[in-house]
Parts: sequence; C-alpha cells; structure tokens
Amino acid sequence: VQLQASGGGLVQAGGSLRLSCAFSGRTFNNYVMAWFRQAPGKEREFVASIFWRAAYADSVKDRFTISRDNASKMVYLQMDSLKPEDTAIYYCAAQHRAADNYRSWGQGTQVTVSS
Repeated sequence: VQLQASGGGLVQAGGSLRLSCAFSGRTFNNYVMAWFRQAPGKEREFVASIFWRAAYADSVKDRFTISRDNASKMVYLQMDSLKPEDTAIYYCAAQHRAADNYRSWGQGTQVTVSS
C-alpha cells in the first residue's frame, strides 16, 4: 500500500482546509482509512477514521469531516473552524480490516493555523 497526502498549507484561525490522500497498491475497500497528526514536541495523535462509519477525536469533532471515495481510492479530511492548536503535520494511514494496527503511512502534509 502506498499513500500520498496533499492539501496542507497556511490558514488563519477560523478558516478551512481540505486534505486529500491517494491510496494505491491493494483493494481500497478492505482498508480502514485514518488521519493522524503530530504537533512539534508532541506525540502523534489520532484525528479521524472511516470504514463503514466515521470516528473522530473529541478535539476535532463537529469541526472536521472525514470521507472516502472508494471508486477513486481517495480519502479526504475537511477541516473547518481551524484553531492554532490544529497546527501539525497530518498523516494519512491505512489499516487492513483484518489487522490490528495501521501499517501503511503517507509522507505527511503540514497544516499551519495562524492566530
């Protein structure tokens, strides 16, 4: 599995960004897709995931929306009402539905939210 994330950038607080992740190499429909993020000096943390349904970290619930397009093998993260604390490198990840962890990771895309 190969993952290619894109869409990061610099945005003011309250603004929006949409991240994209392109999946290649296996049967996309068999994978749970997720976004994680890592801020400077902090541990990587879960943001959102989607298979049949979506799940979110409490810190982004009601502001971020994860979606997937199985036909094009893409996963998206729509980020609204961005806050400076959302600043981080965002990583796309894939977990086979029979696996117990995320074994495939994208290269990360930087999101910076200015106050």
